[in-house]
Amino acid sequence: MRTLISTAFISLDGVVEGPGGEPGYRNSGWTFKDIEFVPEAYEIKGREQDESTAILMGRVSYEAFSPVWPDMEDFAGYKAMPKYVVSTTLTDDDLVSNWGETTILRSIDEVAELKETDGGPIIVHGSASLNQSLSDAGLIDRYILLVFPVLLGEGKRLFSATDKDAQKLKLVEYEAYANGIQKNVFDVVR
Repeated sequence: MRTLISTAFISLDGVVEGPGGEPGYRNSGWTFKDIEFVPEAYEIKGREQDESTAILMGRVSYEAFSPVWPDMEDFAGYKAMPKYVVSTTLTDDDLVSNWGETTILRSIDEVAELKETDGGPIIVHGSASLNQSLSDAGLIDRYILLVFPVLLGEGKRLFSATDKDAQKLKLVEYEAYANGIQKNVFDVVR
């Protein structure tokens, strides 16, 4: 079974919306505002590319990333990887042609089937709604969180508010940086 890894920039109060400046969110770009850049805090992002073999994302994140990431040197490792987009509305005609193989999945059940295939880790970037559905379905195996020292209040959250049984996590890697960012890597305990 393949490992499904959720990675996120997250505020201390759990918001993941608009970290890089995506339009439509009042606090958009919050990862860059008043937070000193400390390169070592982002080392994990390079490791994610090296260790992943596929990317999974929701429609909204695909529509935000696909016009930009294919031509960015920082994300060159992702270009050759298979990409999977969970969407009930996208069609093959909506997919960009310069970002490699992309497959549309229509349901969380299809994600569960993908996890059963041969291959290495699948990483989920962004995709707040998808992350909530994957977590609620018990499909996420690891969380890689860069926690920013900011409270944003309103905004899309990484974790759902669904009434469910407690899910235990095991902290497997952590570090705090001079700018207040914390890296927390958790494995889901089954």
